Amino acid sequence: MKPFTVLLLLFTFCPYRNGSRTRTDRSADEPSEDVDLDVGGLAVFRRVDPRFLSLTIDASLASEERFMSLLSSQKMRTLAKALSPAFLRFGGTRQDFMVFEPQRRRHLDSDLTADESCDEDVLPWWVEEHLKLDWAHQKLVLIKEDLQRTYRRLQFTEFTVDQLQSFSKCSGYHLIFGLNALLRMPDNSWNSSNARQLLRYCETQQYNMSWELGNEPNSFEKKAGIRVDGHQLSLDFIQLRKIMSQSKMYQNAGLFGPDVGQPRHHRVDLLQSFLQTGPEVIDACTWHHYYVNGRNTSLQEFLDPEILDSLSLKTSEVVKKVKLLSPGKPVWLGETSSAYGGGAVGLSDTFVAGFMWLDKLGLAATLGLDVVMRQVLVGSGSYHLVDDNLDPLPDYWLSILYKKLVGPEVLKISVFSNLGRSKRVRAYLHCTNKKSYGSGAITLISMNLNKKPARISIPTLISSSTVDAFILQSEQPAEEGLHSRSVRLNGEVLKMVDDTTLPELRGRRLLPSDHLQLPSYSLAFFVLPDAQVVACR
Repeated sequence: MKPFTVLLLLFTFCPYRNGSRTRTDRSADEPSEDVDLDVGGLAVFRRVDPRFLSLTIDASLASEERFMSLLSSQKMRTLAKALSPAFLRFGGTRQDFMVFEPQRRRHLDSDLTADESCDEDVLPWWVEEHLKLDWAHQKLVLIKEDLQRTYRRLQFTEFTVDQLQSFSKCSGYHLIFGLNALLRMPDNSWNSSNARQLLRYCETQQYNMSWELGNEPNSFEKKAGIRVDGHQLSLDFIQLRKIMSQSKMYQNAGLFGPDVGQPRHHRVDLLQSFLQTGPEVIDACTWHHYYVNGRNTSLQEFLDPEILDSLSLKTSEVVKKVKLLSPGKPVWLGETSSAYGGGAVGLSDTFVAGFMWLDKLGLAATLGLDVVMRQVLVGSGSYHLVDDNLDPLPDYWLSILYKKLVGPEVLKISVFSNLGRSKRVRAYLHCTNKKSYGSGAITLISMNLNKKPARISIPTLISSSTVDAFILQSEQPAEEGLHSRSVRLNGEVLKMVDDTTLPELRGRRLLPSDHLQLPSYSLAFFVLPDAQVVACR
């Protein structure tokens, strides 16, 4: 089969600004490097979970329970619903300091049942504005705690669970609630009494949800002075599964873990000993990944292909361990974003973060991960998809396009140049989401980390197809625009129409031709609706 060919070149403003596809001749000042995309036989080699792109809400949002009301914002629910279907994980560092303190005399409240109308109890606008102002101050408190590693005990009531469940149900999400694993008995086994209380309440409310136990157990000693090894943690999970099996509501519910940090020294040992003891009790093995330290990273690191490639090494290590000790067990990225430590201010919340995010989605699907949970949808840190004013950031728009255009079927693709494997023009290939396009369509996910544009040649086999181009660029031009918190889709700045309406995300229809043009510093989805790929039917 003739391969795609990507030629890096300098060309005039018009070809990619107006979205036309031309047969521009190569000019004398083009770079000499040729880059090829080898798509093999256009065969599906993996299928990820339909909820592959999933989300988290950090437990810090419940640091004062009133802030959970932000999930009842009409604007927040509009933004969340557009990213369904998805898992919604509630957890993080502070989950292991949270204690359930029920307040109601009777568990069943007729106005807060699982059948509650999604149109009721929308947060009044003036309450929302007040909470957003207070949340800005609360974040400073949380940042100080994180820096000092001094975490206080947090009490939460039925209100937190009700808000999470209502938000999940009305958004089309499945809630995964992270339980506190640092409640220990004198023999260092898990004290499950508080979890039993919470499960009983959720069962009375008929809340359909799944569970986790503990967050990054490899850090327990650092943040709480308690050491729990993998063997003991596995026994704790076995205890939780036994509790769930005694519940009619949760005997078949999902249980996920152990949510270890990315492989480094004893973290791999903890995962190994966990899986050696009782891997059968979990439905998927979860681990966390971040590329860089948010407190000392740089713009250059966000664009560094070597840093992007580091995900492959970490993933291979985890997947290999799981295949050896628990063959067939799904592996999830249970929490992930660009930079740990709450993200990198001015980077994780700007356009440049999209290169890490889109590459992670493409690479994770290729490497064998079934679900990727983005930290966070809304809340603390600077790696959120929705900012403190509940306005969508660039990675939100990137995520919604991924949901709209990318199907679960992964096709093989490799990127090569005359110098070896291409690093700065990156591409992934999927069948297109059949809810948006007919069968047989394919979606080319691509990004250009270069200052110069790229040209992607289309093989004869599918060059007769029209193309719908969805090209994301910063609102500002060139490198300075990488720090922008706004994004353009095919030249139009994306923003909500109102609190209940998102803009229509339209591709630019391109006539059949032999190449596509990819601007500098851009992220793109190219849909070939008439490709008639047999594997995608």
